[in-house]
Amino acid sequence: MAKANENTPLSELIGGLLSDVTGLLRKEIDLAKTEVSEKVKKALSGVEFLMIGLVLAIGAVGVLLSALVSGLAVVLSRYGISEVSANALAAVIVGLVIGAIAWLLIARGVTALRGTELTLDRTTASLRRDAEIVKEKV
Repeated sequence: MAKANENTPLSELIGGLLSDVTGLLRKEIDLAKTEVSEKVKKALSGVEFLMIGLVLAIGAVGVLLSALVSGLAVVLSRYGISEVSANALAAVIVGLVIGAIAWLLIARGVTALRGTELTLDRTTASLRRDAEIVKEKV
């Protein structure tokens, strides 16, 4: 806004101030939208790892259940090591490996979500500065 003149009517000064404040609020809203968008993108990155980990965990449960069934068949046969018992042991090993991978991915996703701070720091600081400027003008 131009430098105030002592002859400028009060209504014009108030109108200019309202125009400046309105423009400032629009810019602050745009800044808030941008900052929220950035924070959401970071949070979604952690959610992706979490979802991949959960899918692998579901697969691990399926494999471990299959191993349990095969193991139960071995317990029922009780005589020597057969092909069935070898299959059961293989299923347990695969289930444990997939379970470990799932655990690592889930832990990474949770860590990424914890590290994502969803506060609007720049917008808050900018609004404080703007409020002080408006107070000075009034």
